[in-house]
Amino acid sequence: MNRYPLWKYLIIAAVFVWATLYTLPNFFGEAPAVQVSSAKTVVKITAETEKTVAEALKAANLQPELLLRDANSLRARFSDVEAQAKASDIIKKTLNPDPSDEGYTVSLNLTPRTPKWLMDIHALPMYLGLDLRGGIHLMMQVDVQAAVTQKADARVGELRRFLREKDLRPSSVSLKGTDITLEFADSTRAKAAAAALKLQFQEQTFTLEPTASDGSAVLLASYTPEAILKIQENALKQNINTLHNRVNELGVAEPVIQQQGLDRIVVQLAGVQDMARVQQIIGRIATLQTRMVDESIEGRAAEFGQASVPLGSERFLDSDKRPVIVKRDVVFTGDNLTDAWVDQDNNGQPAVGVSLDSAGAAAFRQVTGENIGKRMAILLFEKGKGEVITAPVIQARLGDRFVITGRMSTQEAADTALLLRAGSLAAPMEIIEERTIGPSLGAQNVKAGFNSVLWGFVAVAAFMCIYYAVFGMFSAVALAFNLLMLVAALSMMQATLTLPGMAAMALVLGMAIDANVLVNERIREELREGASPQKAITAGYENAWATIFDSNVTSFIAGAALLAFGTGPVRGFAVVHCLGILTSIFSSVFFSRGLVNWWYGGKKKLQSLAIGTVWRPEGADKKSAAADGGDDGHIDTDGTPSLHKA
Repeated sequence: MNRYPLWKYLIIAAVFVWATLYTLPNFFGEAPAVQVSSAKTVVKITAETEKTVAEALKAANLQPELLLRDANSLRARFSDVEAQAKASDIIKKTLNPDPSDEGYTVSLNLTPRTPKWLMDIHALPMYLGLDLRGGIHLMMQVDVQAAVTQKADARVGELRRFLREKDLRPSSVSLKGTDITLEFADSTRAKAAAAALKLQFQEQTFTLEPTASDGSAVLLASYTPEAILKIQENALKQNINTLHNRVNELGVAEPVIQQQGLDRIVVQLAGVQDMARVQQIIGRIATLQTRMVDESIEGRAAEFGQASVPLGSERFLDSDKRPVIVKRDVVFTGDNLTDAWVDQDNNGQPAVGVSLDSAGAAAFRQVTGENIGKRMAILLFEKGKGEVITAPVIQARLGDRFVITGRMSTQEAADTALLLRAGSLAAPMEIIEERTIGPSLGAQNVKAGFNSVLWGFVAVAAFMCIYYAVFGMFSAVALAFNLLMLVAALSMMQATLTLPGMAAMALVLGMAIDANVLVNERIREELREGASPQKAITAGYENAWATIFDSNVTSFIAGAALLAFGTGPVRGFAVVHCLGILTSIFSSVFFSRGLVNWWYGGKKKLQSLAIGTVWRPEGADKKSAAADGGDDGHIDTDGTPSLHKA
């Protein structure tokens, strides 16, 4: 009756192995490391970078414990701080031979001491949040209204060009806030313009004002509330992307950069203590310029190193370190670029779409019309040094919108679009709150959080063992297994553990044990009603399942709401809460039933269950008493119900 088939025990064993493997990395601690990251947007961490670093360290007789490269950084792990400091100096000199033009940021960091065989199966420790590791917290206020104003200013030129092409030129165009006023000589022309504009610019509403006494008519163009909200959201997203690009230089393993509310961005950099350095990098300005490539005979010769750079031109390198000779005259700058996105060409291949404001479009239209078949270089300047992002060939006369095509993957197109947008922030922002948390305080928080979970577990386990005897021990083992699965799941997801997350762990312990309490009490109820021990176990688990499922579903719904709408600490709490509910269902029902079946399932003549004290109502018969605990069924002569040990 109470026996699991072999495949259920195999599932439990597999889950136990998985949970153990993915929990282990959290016990190895951290080792000193040197982290190499890109100091420029166009510089990438490649396999060649890894090879260069490895050869430089080998030449200096420094052997790192581990050399690990990912998409954004390269980390070299060492056994002690002295080797870390020496390696840092060597790597700086190797990768940045010119101190005035640093292409890479070399920073001291800590990296997990996880064995490579665990890392090969992607078993990595959880990240520790700002409150557990220490670091810097910044609150950025974004002027989203300025982004809408900039958009409206660019739209003025677009409306002028559109109406000019439709032969519906207005008498005057003015901008007040985000509303654009277009004045026409007569109402007929104004109505025709409104009809044409409504089809082309659907994010705006066009309202005709009453006709003036002189016959002139005014058309008012206003952004819809939905369009304003979208502009603000895009500005926040672009600023967040730009901040991500900039903080990569700090070597932060897991920076937290997220939106808070409608116009604020929270930046949390765990492990970073240099506030001045952070402010310097976040406030760094990158500029975008577009120039024509010098394709004269002299320019081509200079490109191949066969002649000097012609007068009026400059030499830059592209992302592949190939020289490109460009003219000094600037066609348009990043200030003229309003947006860049991943698009498709006529053949369905990935491309990059770009839009310009009125000033940039006018200059671009003229230059492209005069230089069809020639190349135009797009350069990004950071720290006074410029590099070529791309140099596409002009295929036709272009206006305020154009597409950059070529042999590129979807990821390359997305990177190029991001580089184009990263030239400047979409909206101005300022630091309104800054806070530094020391590493000693973080260590205290870790200790306090760990102790709360540990002693919470000990207290719950002790109570269950005392109150429910052997079944209480089964519940305690299931609770420990639940905690093991929870830590493994968080590690596998590479979640960031914070103090609220540790509080959620302690809460999950109480919620998880509740299911075992329900099961144990159901078994006791069956015993009181005269069921045999084996039937009581079966009925107890079956009858408790519906209640356990309902209570956990309702708790999960509340946690999902916190996860969906919460931010910062609330979200960290919700992640652990939701995962803990899922693991507790498995441990308190499936796993604990397996323990009970393994212990009692093979006993055919089971007379009693070690489940603590069973309360019997007055009038219980001797058979019932014997079935649930093997006692003598004694009832006091005064009629008072008595207690019996099962």
